[in-house]
Amino acid sequence: MKKNLKLLHQDFIEECKYVGKLSDTTIRGYVGAFNLFLKLNPGVTVADLSAETMVKFFKRLEQREREVGRGEIKTGIKRSTTATYWSKLNVFMVWLEKHKKIKENPFKEIKCPNVEYADKKFIQKKDLDKIFSAIVINIDWINNLVRKRNTAIFNLFLYTGIRKSELLGLKLIDFNFDIEELTVRAEISKSKINRVIPLNRRLISILKDYLKERKSLGYKTEYFFVSNNSDNKFTEHGLKNTVTKIVEESGVKFHVHRFRHSFAINLINNGSDIMKIKQLLGHKDIRMTAAYLRCIPSNAMRGDIEDLNMDDML
Repeated sequence: MKKNLKLLHQDFIEECKYVGKLSDTTIRGYVGAFNLFLKLNPGVTVADLSAETMVKFFKRLEQREREVGRGEIKTGIKRSTTATYWSKLNVFMVWLEKHKKIKENPFKEIKCPNVEYADKKFIQKKDLDKIFSAIVINIDWINNLVRKRNTAIFNLFLYTGIRKSELLGLKLIDFNFDIEELTVRAEISKSKINRVIPLNRRLISILKDYLKERKSLGYKTEYFFVSNNSDNKFTEHGLKNTVTKIVEESGVKFHVHRFRHSFAINLINNGSDIMKIKQLLGHKDIRMTAAYLRCIPSNAMRGDIEDLNMDDML
């Protein structure tokens, strides 16, 4: 008996999870994209998978109405959103072709849109100042632990470039303050590879200040960042609510991944080479690292231009 498309996708996800060892975040992205594909193409079968079917999906994606904000109806999607769905669905189509469930990947006839990231993905200094003023001074957090925890969290994002999922999975044993290092374990890393990040000494001071407050309240959990409601780890939901509150108070719209971009951009600006940044970010492919550097501001390159001298040219 031939499996339907939904069952085949479940097999694909099982392989991604248990063989590919992909992160939960990546897998959720694959599942979310596929579920929307089914929703906008009800009754679609394996036999229906063609370039025409994919084009219809993206047309419906573009034209669908969705509610944003307080009852505001919006249509249309960004080019980058189209590229995201293209890439997540394409991985499944490649898998189907490899396992001979379809004769040819329908995306072979459809190019992924080129995405120009004109918007600055890193967070500028003036906006960082607003964000940290909101965290440290302006927001009336429920208690001192939450203030110090949140201060530590966003400084850790800024000075290490770790991913959200990695931060939430950190344990006390991952920090070695004696040698000033943080180990991001393979089990919480998207790349599934252990990596070690040197800790900035200013950051260490902030982390120790948080740990002192945490210890005074008797927390026992092995996870580094704790909930203010119970002796458990700080959750993704808790982080989302925290970001929302900071955005409202600071007036700066951001998501935590932009701190990762800021980390990479500022390392480049301070003279670090791309191979070091690749290792610090935990990328497997140097092209992934290069993508983070597409928004280097022109003023950061002015010194390089000024150093040019015709007498020294090749």
